[in-house]
Amino acid sequence: MKKNRMALVATVAAMALAATLAGCSQGGGSDAQGASNPKLTNCTNKMMNDAPQVSVWAWYPNMAKVVDNFNRAHKDVQVCWTVAGQGGPEYAKFQTAISAGKGAPDVIMLEADQLTGFEIQKALVDLAPYGANDVKKNFSDGAWKDVSQGSSVYAIPVDGGPMAMIYRKDIFTKYGITPPTTWAEYAQAAEKVKAAGGPLFGDLGSNVPAAITALMAQKGAVPFTYNLQDPKNISINLDSQPAKDVLDYWAGLVKKGVVGTQDQFTTDYIAGVVGGKYATYVSAAWAPGYLTGAGVGKGSEKGSFAVAPLPQWNAGDQVSVNWGGSTFAVTSQATNKKLAAEVAKGIYADDASLTDGWKTQTIFPLNQGVLKSDAFINNPVDFFNGQTANKDIYIPAENNYKGFDYSPFSVYYYAQLQAEIVKINAGKISGSQAATDLQATMVKYAKSQGFTVK
Repeated sequence: MKKNRMALVATVAAMALAATLAGCSQGGGSDAQGASNPKLTNCTNKMMNDAPQVSVWAWYPNMAKVVDNFNRAHKDVQVCWTVAGQGGPEYAKFQTAISAGKGAPDVIMLEADQLTGFEIQKALVDLAPYGANDVKKNFSDGAWKDVSQGSSVYAIPVDGGPMAMIYRKDIFTKYGITPPTTWAEYAQAAEKVKAAGGPLFGDLGSNVPAAITALMAQKGAVPFTYNLQDPKNISINLDSQPAKDVLDYWAGLVKKGVVGTQDQFTTDYIAGVVGGKYATYVSAAWAPGYLTGAGVGKGSEKGSFAVAPLPQWNAGDQVSVNWGGSTFAVTSQATNKKLAAEVAKGIYADDASLTDGWKTQTIFPLNQGVLKSDAFINNPVDFFNGQTANKDIYIPAENNYKGFDYSPFSVYYYAQLQAEIVKINAGKISGSQAATDLQATMVKYAKSQGFTVK
């Protein structure tokens, strides 16, 4: 899950990165494969038996059910679950534990775009020696790439965010619009609606830099190239022509006044969605669950929403990109890495938990067992007034996703891109200039952290 987690943990992470590249990173605990874990306290859940316990930090809303399902099915290990915060707050606590060399859980929920930053600090365990590849068949190639570095596997995927375009059927019908298949058609439709006195067609919120990065990748940009086997070297290509094209495109829509500039995940934005201020919402597969939880689709706008494939930059293409998604990783401080790996591989992987997850719209599951099941494929989604969105939109998008090469400093990068989008929305700079400035900022930052920029 992505949602709104732009917590400012960049300073702490930067200090850790600099220490890592200087050869001073914390290596964590010993392997201790056969050690018995101590009995843990402050567990949110109750244990089902007296087996060794593995501590887990996770924030999924249905985690209580997930933990009970796992513990009920296992006699060799029990999960002790706590919530250390959602997204940024949890990462900050984890970073503190890494720096201190103690205090981390055995298993931690991490979003995929945060893995590399913790991998470079040697804070996560390579799960390949602990049977990670036994479950590789359960996931698409793209989902597996997001948790892997070469032959090493640093987490087990759970949910993802294949992107699509949610739209208001009532607005499209009123203004004679059909779902655009390309971004050029999207811009044309936006201008048509504005000319007719209609609402904004979409929104460029400054607080969704991960989504904008995904659209850059859809156009062919490769913002970062990084390999953990060569930890001191990184390629940064944020001022590539595809990246400039995407930022110029959205800057142009803002300048023409056909899209808004409201930060998303706010009460004002949600009020706009409910009130028909926006004709489209370019987002991820978790968006229906988020919008439902925020109260969208429960009033007069109920039944007004539908979803279409993400528009393409080139007609005929089928390039899929992802926004968000979470995993379970084993920390290097785990007392018993073998048992911790068993938990990472098995938690939120059973049928009962996965079914509860997708039926409650808590997750968009990445497990192929679910993605290939008739119940999930043919599920009529209430938010989309019975549309079979999984079959028609989200499953094809997920299976076509090729993965992404994340940088070791995602939080800092997102903060800098967010700052550039603020300038774009204020009309102070062009998209191309934003890309050039962002390139210079990130190259300077990477060098200050001890990286060699290729």
